[in-house]
This record gives sequence, structure tokens and C-alpha cells, in this order.
Amino acid sequence: MSESTSSKPMYEKIFDELKQRIVTKDYQLGERVPSEKELADAYSVSRITSKKALEMLAAEQLIVRKPGRGSFVADPVIDYLESGANVAAGSEGYASNAINHDEKTIGLIITDFGNSYGTGLIYGMEQAARDNDCFLVLRRTFGDPDNEEQSIQKLLNLGVDGLIVFPAQGEYFSAEILKLVIGKFPLVLVDRHLKGVAAASISTDNMQAALKGTEYLFDLGHKHISFLSPPPVDTTAVEDRIEGFIQAHAQRGIVVDKGLWVSDLTSTLPNSFNEENIERDISRLVSHLKSNPAITALFAIEYNIALLAKTAVERVGLRIPEDISIICFDSPPTHLGGGYSFTHMQQNEEEMGRIAVENVLSIMGGHTVPNKVMLEARLIPGESTGSAKLS
Repeated sequence: MSESTSSKPMYEKIFDELKQRIVTKDYQLGERVPSEKELADAYSVSRITSKKALEMLAAEQLIVRKPGRGSFVADPVIDYLESGANVAAGSEGYASNAINHDEKTIGLIITDFGNSYGTGLIYGMEQAARDNDCFLVLRRTFGDPDNEEQSIQKLLNLGVDGLIVFPAQGEYFSAEILKLVIGKFPLVLVDRHLKGVAAASISTDNMQAALKGTEYLFDLGHKHISFLSPPPVDTTAVEDRIEGFIQAHAQRGIVVDKGLWVSDLTSTLPNSFNEENIERDISRLVSHLKSNPAITALFAIEYNIALLAKTAVERVGLRIPEDISIICFDSPPTHLGGGYSFTHMQQNEEEMGRIAVENVLSIMGGHTVPNKVMLEARLIPGESTGSAKLS
């Protein structure tokens, strides 16, 4: 199967085709679906792309991923999150009658989600919604500001009582979010805060998490660390992680060498996740490693960038962690030894989701909630870090 010329990302095409085959029972209940490698070969894509498609199927509870065994069609369930999303996408006239207003309904607008980050957030929110006898309606924006504005408008037309928003990436400042704040609509932002906007937010303490991860590398003897990220573009989560990385250097008296950084990786951004961009970023990292042989560790700002880094290191012919260590934020669970385990900073996603729901419900009830809540991340050692090689 060759890559289509359509603008839709390949992982979405793979997801759509597999979902269709599951819904039409081409794949029966309990039947194994193709693996990451099989899908990558069949669609001529990278395993990063096929993995994302399978993560999306798992997030919708269409498949169950069993480490060491494969992925299997799950028991049929009604995914009320996506059902709500489909209702929200309907006409405004229909949507106005879609919600039973005897029970509270919260709209959730999120860029995207997967096993590495996002699914835990939704689990936490869904459980908190159950505990508080309310409902959650989900819309994904894929990081597109226009989708974000439309999603807010549609969910308001649907009649939701409050909103939880994971803001789109980039410098774009949503006029719809500003309207919500000015109108004092029950709103909680997740994962980041917006500068100059008096909206309640819940996120990880990204600065402290990055500081802790960098100190861990220092303790292993690493001093020449390459920081890998997309362009910061005024995104507070990225900016805070950069600040934590810099502060860790200052506290240890180690000079920050920004010449070792790569801060223009874009293939993991929602609108740029395609094979051409992935290959370009990997090649960029290969050249960077060859040009900077003093590097002994890579700090990837997110899991998918860690995957790019791992591929680049292997292409250069170096070993992880013997030659180069890698640390990142977030990593899918690898129970029963079913996958590669990166050393990573684990965000408390389920707690973040729970607090987001409880805070928006409190605002609905006329109560004041903290303007900014930040949760601690835990360092989880994995296979990707070791002592710095002797120069």
C-alpha cells in the first residue's frame, strides 16, 4: 500500500482503515490486528507512525494492546466520549436538544492523545466525571487553532455547562478562550497556562521536572547534554522545561552550551506528523550527532522526539546507553517487558485530569479555585540512561 497524496496524515489514514475493518467485523472480537512492524511495512511508513495509529485505536477502546503478544480487537463498548464528539459535530439546531440538562456536562477540547501522553488525562477526567455524576464530551483539535475555535463554539452550542481546554500549540492566542474568560464561563486549562489570561489552569511543574531530569544526567557524569525540542513559540510547557534545564546547569556551575541544542524539530507537532518530516528530523539529528561527538546525553522534551533521537543514534552506529544516554518526558507503559523503556519524567496525568474536572465543577458552583495548580513529575529510570562514557 503506497502513501496517498491526500493531506491527511498517514497515521490517521491507517487508524481510519483499521477502525473501519473493526467496525465492519472484518477483524473479529479477540482477533489479532497487524503489529507496528507489519503496518509499517504494509503502508511504507515508519514504526513511529504505525505506533501512533495503534495508540489511537487503543485510546478509543477498539483494541487492547498486550505487551509481548500484540494488539487484539477489544470487547465492543460504546465510547461515550466519541459519541459526544459526534453529536457536537452535528447541526446547531440538533445540538441544542442533545444534552439532558438535569445532569452537568463538561466539554473537553484536547489537541490529541495517545499511550505516551493524554490517555491518562482522559482516564482521570472520566473517573472524576463518574464520581461527580456528570458527563464528558470530547473534541480533538490536532493542534489546529481554527479547530480549537470551532470546537469551543460547537460545544457551547451543544449546551455544555463548563469547558476543559488543552490549548493548541503555538503563539496563537484563541479569541474564543478570551471570550470565555471575559464572560466568566466555567473554564479550566490543562497542561499549560496562557500568559496574561486569568483562567484557572492545571499542569505539571515543568520547570522542576526538567531540572530534576537534568540533575539525574549530571549525577551520571554527563556534562555535554543536547536539549531536543520543537520551536518554543511561546508555549509555556516548552519554555518552562527549557528554564528547568538551564537552572540545573546554573545550580551545578556547568556552562550551558546552546550550540549542542536542537530546537527546530517539528515532525512531532500535530499538523506536521508525516513520513517526510519524520525523516527530515532524524537526518537533522544524525548530522548534529556527527558534528558534535562530545555529546554524551540527549534530553528530549517529549516521547516521540526520544524515538527520533533513538533512531538517529542507532543510524550513527552508537549504542544506548553505553555511548549516549536519552531521557525524555513521558513514555508508554512497558508491562511484562513488551517494549523499550526510556528513562523519563512521568507526569501525574490521572490526577491532573481529576483536578481539572473537580475545579471546573467548583467554578460552576460559584466557588473560587486556584489560578494555577502544578503537580510534581516522577523520574522513572529505564534502559536508555547510563554513566557517561570516559573521554
